[in-house]
Amino acid sequence: MYTAPVDDIAFTLKHVAGLKDALDKGAFGDLSEDIVDAILHEAGRFASDEVAPLAEIGDKQGSTIVDGAVRTPDGWADLYRRWAEGGWNGLTAPEEFGGQALPHLLNVAALEMWNSGSMAFALCPTLTMGAVEAVAKHGSDELKSIYLEKLVSGAWTGTMNLTEPQAGSDLAALKARAERAADGSYRIFGQKIYITWGEHDAAENIIHLVLARLPDAPAGTRGISLFLVPKFIPDEAGKPDERNDLFCHSLEHKLGIHGSPTCTMIFGDGRHGREKGAIGWLVGEENKGLACMFTMMNNARLAVGMQGVAICEAATQKAVAYAKERTQGKAPGSAATGMSPIIEHPDIARTLLTMKALTQGSRAIAFSCAHAIDMSHAATEASDRKFWQERAALLTPVAKSFATDAGVDVASLGIQVHGGMGFIEETGAARYLRDARIAPIYEGTNGIQAIDLVTRKLPLSDGAQVRGLIGELKALAQAVHASNTPELGETGRYLDRSLADLEETTEWLLAALAKDETAAALAGATPYQRLFGLALTGAYLAKGALASVDDGQGPSRTALCRFAAENLLAETTALKDRVMSGAASLEAARILLG
Repeated sequence: MYTAPVDDIAFTLKHVAGLKDALDKGAFGDLSEDIVDAILHEAGRFASDEVAPLAEIGDKQGSTIVDGAVRTPDGWADLYRRWAEGGWNGLTAPEEFGGQALPHLLNVAALEMWNSGSMAFALCPTLTMGAVEAVAKHGSDELKSIYLEKLVSGAWTGTMNLTEPQAGSDLAALKARAERAADGSYRIFGQKIYITWGEHDAAENIIHLVLARLPDAPAGTRGISLFLVPKFIPDEAGKPDERNDLFCHSLEHKLGIHGSPTCTMIFGDGRHGREKGAIGWLVGEENKGLACMFTMMNNARLAVGMQGVAICEAATQKAVAYAKERTQGKAPGSAATGMSPIIEHPDIARTLLTMKALTQGSRAIAFSCAHAIDMSHAATEASDRKFWQERAALLTPVAKSFATDAGVDVASLGIQVHGGMGFIEETGAARYLRDARIAPIYEGTNGIQAIDLVTRKLPLSDGAQVRGLIGELKALAQAVHASNTPELGETGRYLDRSLADLEETTEWLLAALAKDETAAALAGATPYQRLFGLALTGAYLAKGALASVDDGQGPSRTALCRFAAENLLAETTALKDRVMSGAASLEAARILLG
């Protein structure tokens, strides 16, 4: 059974991501370490004691649909209501609407634990939090007054409606339409697919944020508007009243996240309401909806990265527990009679430590990204705000892609540790891989993240932002050398090499973009993105190992840092070759694709 790693999370927040330094400087008002610790422990308790026990039920039962009504797995609706009553939905929301306005870093830490408990369950609040952010930033005062308090409290949930059968990653192909009404509202028509928690029985109202086109909209993404479309239209007292003209046509039958209802939504076909057309209200300005939706999507990408971290943690815990109990053969050097626990065999130990290193590296990257978001909000000087906004923008695609790729890899390794039992559903190891596989796909595939990283994020401030980050990482490598810590082994040397690989490939890509050799740059974008994540993993694990914290875990952090450096970082040199030399062979091999 999953147990939230509260101490590891707290350490990474404070001493790797930078929360302690920010608290010491008063960046977040009167927020203290004691409050941070209390929040983390209670979030961990809820994840371990209340969410995790219902994960298997959710996976086996799934959500079901009858005549457009969706029922979530047994116990899930009540679990959601208990979660909402705990105030968790409002951790980072504005205080004026009932939120707590806490740093985003605390929210993503809690998201990790809830997703480890059950990724399918945690998807519901993840989407609602995004809806809160979009309405708070772009909604009219009237929309805020009607909807935000209910969304912040969790009494109502939110969704994000982008995808259509012909429009996946390319939203320019979007066909859902909106028509203006005389009263200033709009009527929405069309079909949306893959809508997470688009219909369910856990809350009294569901607020859909829907992308659609007006009749006179420009072509392409410049003609997309965003609309708020509630399942039930609130009455004058703000209570759910008239049913809006929308419904869930069907649920997808998915590889994983079975408890999460993934819906095909139909808007405006006349099934409900007094006339055809789902009633909606404009969020932001006409034809500028994509910018509003990206308010949700950018933080959603980090939230999906946290799903990867969460799967890593849960799968690793299960594999370690199994490896301690399962006995097979006799481990080298064992003096015990009988068979040895498989954790004592070198290959299993290497596998488990690889899982741990990828977990902690992914966590550190994602937390550092969240910290950058927080610092951009806390900054009082324009230059500081720009710096932290760019740092968050640079880290977001890496946090999303590296952590979700790691989630798939670690879950697969977890099955391998279990051997044949891992392939049997009853052990629960397979669920993590089935759940993890969606994360590199949605909220922008990891290939799209790589394109974004190379073409949009590396050139920020003419490359100064990425060069500055690499400089910070190189300083950590120098600190490893200066520490003269024998227990770190060859960490400094491997860090130097991986950061040199990162620096060389970064400069090569920037030069390729400057020469308009975009195709060559994009051919190496995905291996570059992984190289970046591995280099960050090595550096951030070193930062944790060097931190002077008297919690008894220093030797463990040092050992994991050394293992990661000496066993994982050598891959960056091979990745460098793929980035800088792979384009020609890719182009030549296209003939194989017809």
